[in-house]
Amino acid sequence: MNCEWCEKSDAFEITCTVYWELPDGTRAIEITETPGMKCTACGMEYQTEETIQQLEDQLLLIDTTKIGKGITYEALMAQPKFLKRNYFRF
Repeated sequence: MNCEWCEKSDAFEITCTVYWELPDGTRAIEITETPGMKCTACGMEYQTEETIQQLEDQLLLIDTTKIGKGITYEALMAQPKFLKRNYFRF
């Protein structure tokens, strides 16, 4: 796969820990086992735009007061939503 940063074909899928600010800006949480990419050419670790959109939408659509300081990606995505989807994303 091509790296989104250096564009070399040395990127591969990983799972990693990320720290994400909640949409209301009150705090950040640790999200473990998050899908990501790592490039052996430039050393960059990052999330794809698709994963970023999924994280941001999910955090916008759930009751974040029920989340502690950390959660796994799978558990986060399994949280019940207030709405079916983010109607603000056009």
